This record gives sequence, structure tokens and C-alpha cells, in this order.
Amino acid sequence: MSRAEPAEASRVPLSGRPNPLWTFGLLRDELLVTFRRWRTLALLAVLAAVPVLVGIAVRIETSGGSGAGGRGGDGGPAFIAQITNNGLFLVFTALAATLPFFLPMAIGVVAGDAVAGEANSGTLRYLLVAPAGRTRLLLTKYATVMAFCLVATLVVAVSALAMGALLFPLGDLTTISGTRIGFSEGLVRALLIALVVAASLIGVAALGLFVSTLTHSGVAAMATTVGLLITAQILDQIPQLHAIQPYLFPHYWLSFADLVRDPVYWDDLIRNLGLQALYALVFGSAAWARFTTKDITA
Repeated sequence: MSRAEPAEASRVPLSGRPNPLWTFGLLRDELLVTFRRWRTLALLAVLAAVPVLVGIAVRIETSGGSGAGGRGGDGGPAFIAQITNNGLFLVFTALAATLPFFLPMAIGVVAGDAVAGEANSGTLRYLLVAPAGRTRLLLTKYATVMAFCLVATLVVAVSALAMGALLFPLGDLTTISGTRIGFSEGLVRALLIALVVAASLIGVAALGLFVSTLTHSGVAAMATTVGLLITAQILDQIPQLHAIQPYLFPHYWLSFADLVRDPVYWDDLIRNLGLQALYALVFGSAAWARFTTKDITA
């Protein structure tokens, strides 16, 4: 989890002037460090396993010929009943299953450890020796977390597509609206949904990064971020709080299902992306204000 201090020192440019190329080198190193950690690989493995379990469960349940259509009204997403008809729907179902908890929890772990983990391991001060400054380092950390958002979402989508192709037929897609679209267009919509889901997590990423600047304990930052995530999810389910729910970052997460309609409903999708941008701006600014003024002792 920690990195050796000599390795960190080697990432600092020897020149006294900021080198723009150093920014890309730092980003490359941060990406390599993040995606080589066993914790990160374990998180991605868990995310990849969710579509496998969902696909196997649906396959076992429908193996007797009962079909999933009879279970479609139990409160799940509108497309969950279509998995046995078209394996591409497993992508949509897997993203709907992982978005409320698994995906944001993974993002919270990575974002919460971004700065606090460096401070806890005693490597943060080595990074700040570089003339690039704290702002560039913080932006690099946030870019790394955003890259993990995209990779984590694509891992879920690709795993679901592979299992869908293995267990169920593929072909033209029947949308939630009842119209049919070609398989190639369905794949494009699946990719677009994955991108929307990744973008839906930028608010959590900014929140986790802000929390990470408040403490020197990576575990505390990760636990706090996940705790705030769970709290927001609970508040979003209480009917008496309907007045504030449209301002909670998870409120419009499942609006990506509107991309499986024909025509597409854009209203909630735009609200979701706008809300995530607002959270990223507020908590990103708070993280910058905190990080650029705090005393670095580790």
C-alpha cells in the first residue's frame, strides 16, 4: 500500500523550473501505482464478479422455462426482465446493480486514500518538493481517481457483455419503449451508458478527495467517504425528505436507464450530469483550498 521513499524521490524533477512533461510523468506514475495495488485489483475483481453472479442467477432461475418476464415487476429496473431475450440487457442490469453501492464504494476507497494514504506512508512531502506545486499534484490525483471511475465502470460492462454473450442470445434490442433497434446501435448505447455511469461518479470522487485532504489516515478517509455515501443513499429513500432529495448526488444515478428508451429521455440525464458537475466543483474547490493551505508534516 505504501511506496518506498527513494522511489518517490525519483519522481521529482531535478530542475528548479516546472517542466510540463513532468505532469504527464507524474500522472503516468500515479496511474501505474494505483492500478498495480492489490487493493485496486481486488476491487476490480469484485466488480467483474457481480455481472457473473447476476447472469448465472438469472440463467439458473430461468433454466426450467419459467422465464424472467414473470419476475420483472418486483421493483427492479424495467430492463431486467429482458436478460433472457437478449444478453445485452445484462450490461444494463449489472450497471444498475453495482451503481448504488459497489461502484461508488470502490471510488470512495480510491479517492479517500489519494492524499491521506500518501501522508500516512510518509511520501507526500517528497511529491511536494517538485516545483509543480500542490495544485498540479491535486489535479493529478483527481485525474487518477476519474480514470479509475472509467476503468471500474468498463470492467462491469465488459464482464456483463461477456457473460451475456455466453449465457443468453444476442441480437436486435427491444427498448423499454417497445421499439426495436439494431444490435450495433444497442452496443453504442451500452457504451454511452457506461460513460454516463462513470460521469455519475465524479461527485463521489470529488467528495472522497476532499475528505482525503482532511486527515493523514487513509483508512479514516476511506471509511468517512463510504459512510457519507451510505448516508446520502438512506436520505434519498426517506419520503419525508423529498424536498432535498433532488440535490443529493445519488438521486439521478439510475437515470441512465432512459438511454434504453426510444426516443431517449434526456431531462433526468442532464440533471444528473449537472448535479455531479456541481458536486465536483464544490468539493473540488474545498479540496484545493484545504490542500494548498495545510501543513504537510509527512
